[in-house]
Amino acid sequence: MPVSPRRSLLSLLRFHEAAFLLLVAVTGSLSGISTYYWQQTSAESARITNLVFLNEQVRAELLLQIQEVFRARLLDEPRALLMYRRINQLFNQLRQSSNSQQEDVAIQNMQQAYREIQRDMNEIFSASVTVDRTVKFRILDPRFADHMVSRFDSPYSSFKSLLDQHHDELQKTMQSWTRYAPIVIPVIFLVAVFLVVMTSRILRVDFVRPMATVKEGALIISGGHLEHRIPTRGVAEVSELAESINRMAGDLARSRDALVEHERQVVLGALVPVVAHNIRNPLASVRAAAQVLDEDATREDIREGREAIITTVDRLGRWVNALVSYLHPLQPILRSVKVTEMVEAALVVNRARIQEKALNVVRDNWEVDQTVSADPDLMEQALAGLIANSVDASPQGAMLQVCFDASAGAFVLHIIDVGPGIPFSPQPGNLEPGPSTKRFGTGLGIPVAFKICHSHGWQLEFGSPVGGGTNVAIHIPIAGVPEVRG
Repeated sequence: MPVSPRRSLLSLLRFHEAAFLLLVAVTGSLSGISTYYWQQTSAESARITNLVFLNEQVRAELLLQIQEVFRARLLDEPRALLMYRRINQLFNQLRQSSNSQQEDVAIQNMQQAYREIQRDMNEIFSASVTVDRTVKFRILDPRFADHMVSRFDSPYSSFKSLLDQHHDELQKTMQSWTRYAPIVIPVIFLVAVFLVVMTSRILRVDFVRPMATVKEGALIISGGHLEHRIPTRGVAEVSELAESINRMAGDLARSRDALVEHERQVVLGALVPVVAHNIRNPLASVRAAAQVLDEDATREDIREGREAIITTVDRLGRWVNALVSYLHPLQPILRSVKVTEMVEAALVVNRARIQEKALNVVRDNWEVDQTVSADPDLMEQALAGLIANSVDASPQGAMLQVCFDASAGAFVLHIIDVGPGIPFSPQPGNLEPGPSTKRFGTGLGIPVAFKICHSHGWQLEFGSPVGGGTNVAIHIPIAGVPEVRG
């Protein structure tokens, strides 16, 4: 089944930007349309109101003009004819405010009716002297004025009805917008929320979560779990990053396995001669003791041979156990503990030997005690072995000095004896156990101490002070002590 190409981070960001641009465009368009509509509606409402006002003003001016014409004719004041101009100006304003053919026709009808009334009023002024008395009687008749106005009321009412109709239609449109606005606005808001949620979810699913998975997987791999694999999902860049880390982890695992195999071969190559030597010598002793036990051997020879065989086999067993313990990986469980407490525990373990040789244990500078992170069980084992070596090397009634040296960033424990000195030069990482002159010794005490100190990040050194003896120095870093292991 073909695998569909993954979306790139750039395309994801572009989609995210496009979604927000769409949101801005929709909201902006809605705002622009609403603003434009309200402007147009307001302008149309103002225009209709203005036409209604002008229409009413035309009729009022017409009534006023008829009355002025009648009064001027009765008083013979021809100047009243100048009032015609005001109504013509109002008609001009009506035509300028009109924006439809229906309104133009209605205005023309009113203007035509006004011209007819104006013609009648002109005839009143142009009447001869013989009919002057008759004209004055007509002017004084109220029905005559009503008749003249009624000829204008019909086109006036038609135009007013047209304006009322336009006004009603505008009101209905405004009511529709007002009625639908509570629906349209929440819909637009929901669309905006949907776009935000959708784009955020896509960004979270395709980038944020896969990137968090890559980070978590990288931490797991960096912790030594090279078999862990990061899921390849999300945008192309994140998926490629996960694949690269997985390939790197696979390469590191293969390199580690090859290195471990190489180190194992090196260790075995260094250890095999040691094992062969420490097994061959006891076997030679057992063989020599067995050869003594022939048919002519006395009871005393048999007893000595049997004890020699048992002693050699027991020593070989202890050496094998010590070797297994030495080769077993250490996993210190660190906790806060005082150095003096571990040293006192190691001295208690060797109390019998110390009392047997009547040694004088001198504790110098113990007031500068330090609290460190250590595995007290393992460290007491290492200290007990080192103190045991110093006790065995010390002559009867000698002094055994245990002191501390504090300096900037370091804390040193010294175990100093006045014995003949160590017969060899111990080195860290040397798998060959040193020689042991003790009856129950294995020769692995110092290598075990080296290993325990190294597992704590401490440094073990052996020196020869002036005047003889051995100075065992353990350098304990105050800062940067390893965290809990195992």
